[in-house]
Amino acid sequence: MSKAGNTVALIGGGTMGADIAASFVACGWTAHIVNPPDAMRESLPARLAAAMEKPGARYDAQRFPLHEALATVPWAQIDLVIEAIPERLDIKQQLFAELERLSRADTPLCSNSSAIPIGKIGAGLKTQSRMVGTHYFMPAHLVPAVEVVCSQYTDSKVADRVSAILKSVGKVPVRVNLDIPGFLANRMQHALSREALSLVERGIATPEDVDNAVRYGFGFRYIAAGPLLQRDHAGLDVHDAAGSTIYPDLCNSAVTSPVMSDKVKAGHIGMKAKRGFYRWDDESIAKEKARYEAALAGALEILEREKR
Repeated sequence: MSKAGNTVALIGGGTMGADIAASFVACGWTAHIVNPPDAMRESLPARLAAAMEKPGARYDAQRFPLHEALATVPWAQIDLVIEAIPERLDIKQQLFAELERLSRADTPLCSNSSAIPIGKIGAGLKTQSRMVGTHYFMPAHLVPAVEVVCSQYTDSKVADRVSAILKSVGKVPVRVNLDIPGFLANRMQHALSREALSLVERGIATPEDVDNAVRYGFGFRYIAAGPLLQRDHAGLDVHDAAGSTIYPDLCNSAVTSPVMSDKVKAGHIGMKAKRGFYRWDDESIAKEKARYEAALAGALEILEREKR
């Protein structure tokens, strides 16, 4: 099929769904978006237009057909389905049972779930072989990596096909061969977060110093090399020796730190509550989000130069 003929269906028009749709349309696809009539549906055009600005593409409403229900999607034209609805197993299972019935038999059925294994979502369905996790990272139209997560039932050829599609629209597919809890990236991210929270809890460092140690220390190098490549740069012998001293003292708690859970209980859950590890107001939130996206855009430019 030509690039112009490729068509994706996004089920869910929230923040992730809109940004994922924009990433496809920016590369010549048409994205059908299914979302019931609600506040998110009303704001979709504006959010899609904003997302299209980031890759420098032009917003064209005709490339984003909107639907209030699954029934009106032209399923015979759909080459890929990506679900981006709330993180509830029961409603995801109900949705994929419908998608199994409505979609073409050769269409990969994907979930953007950040935590629920694709094997659980597909439990009991006849077409688990074509079900794959496609875990994007926010903001989905800017962050290159997408985890391609397989269950024990996923056909490897389907995962290969999904990976090839993602690569064709400028993404970097990261293959995860079994849908273990947290998949790949979130497991590593939470391992880091657990230690960071433990250090704050123990009074070793403040949240600001923890963040600065990552951003301006070892995290600064991650745009150039991941943790294993970086060890090749520095020498495995050095890190092996350091690990023998550090590992025994690392946090290995099976429950979340009270430094975070107490804040959650108090309702201090971050920007949307105007208070988390930092205090926020409308002005500081807007300024921080602008800084954050500008930093991501700069990092993306560095990675793009490596392709040239």
